[in-house]
Amino acid sequence: MMKRIFSALLALILPMQVAVSQPADEAGARKARTIAQLQSEGVPTIDHLPTIEPESESIRRNTKAVVQRTVALAIVAVKGETGDHEMGQALIRQFDAASFFTPKERAFMDDPDPTDQDRANFAWRYEGVHVMLWALGISSDLERPDHICDVPFIANTLRKLGTDGLMRRAKLRPQKELLDAADLIYRYDWAAVNARLKGEEPPAGLDKGVVYERHYALNWLIGYMDQDWDDISADT
Repeated sequence: MMKRIFSALLALILPMQVAVSQPADEAGARKARTIAQLQSEGVPTIDHLPTIEPESESIRRNTKAVVQRTVALAIVAVKGETGDHEMGQALIRQFDAASFFTPKERAFMDDPDPTDQDRANFAWRYEGVHVMLWALGISSDLERPDHICDVPFIANTLRKLGTDGLMRRAKLRPQKELLDAADLIYRYDWAAVNARLKGEEPPAGLDKGVVYERHYALNWLIGYMDQDWDDISADT
């Protein structure tokens, strides 16, 4: 009789234990989904990498700020790629973008002869533009970070729409989607950095430069540590 009572109690307890072991909170569930996706792609993961902040603790950027960031990143990327100072100034006027730049961006745009390293660093900002256009609902997909973004598409889109057109077309994605993308790129970046520390190539064809730039942009979008653009941490 006692054995049957114990068995019945055990049957009641075990399902509860299984349920508790599953991530019930938003951030934990997001992490679990990300890890499942990465494992399906053959990208290494570690269980103890923390969750990112839940929606209630993240910062929601307003659409105007994201549009202005998009334009600023595109202009600094063009100057980084071409080294053409006059073109950069013309783009500022064309997009009425004088107030859109961060202090570091402004210094770069004001410099008629930036260093090759500065040019290279800012040319990578096309990847940030790609993220912003996706966040604004203008690009449909971020795709895997295993190749550089479509720069001609970016150029044609911005030339066609301009700053005002971007504002009219923009529909900032739900915060949940931004957080999902931020969690995914966070763990991609860990895998890329881990490979670098081991002297290996990034796994599953990841492009470490693309991964880093997306991580940087997405951390700004979700207000990670409430940091300004120039001070964003893309730590893993």
